[in-house]
Amino acid sequence: MSAWTEVDRKYLLDNLIRSKQEIIEETKNLTKEQWTFKESPDRWNINQIVEHIALWEILFIHEISRALAMEPNSTFPYAPDSVFLDQDPKGLKHNNAMDYTKPFSFAIPLGNNEGKNNVIWLTTMRNESIDYLKKETKNIKLQYDYCSGSNVHQYYIMIFSHTDSIYAR
Repeated sequence: MSAWTEVDRKYLLDNLIRSKQEIIEETKNLTKEQWTFKESPDRWNINQIVEHIALWEILFIHEISRALAMEPNSTFPYAPDSVFLDQDPKGLKHNNAMDYTKPFSFAIPLGNNEGKNNVIWLTTMRNESIDYLKKETKNIKLQYDYCSGSNVHQYYIMIFSHTDSIYAR
């Protein structure tokens, strides 16, 4: 396993900041009607999409915390980073949120927050991750969540790529 480099840190920070800013920019002037508009009954509205991203941010951060509590492991078998960037030709990591969470509803938006509050919730958590990554000095590629087989670096890839893929729909 390779070292976590400054290039890796910059890559994560650039993408976490970019994806956060895109959500802020795309939602900053929305009306209540725009926040709640659905293209069809089986689609989520913007408020639900942002809430879903925030819910997953919590789940990812929980997994990151768990991985950071483990001893570093340079021999753990890991998937390449490309699997976490929607460049997974074998479909190893592709999941439909509605199927993945069954029988539970933990990632389905419940409407507990209104539009801008979901953005504040999401950006607060994202800022914590950004602050952490700016200061971290250890090799986070050696910090694994043994249940998922993902290292901390890959979890951060999942955070911004999930934001990109969900919000682009």
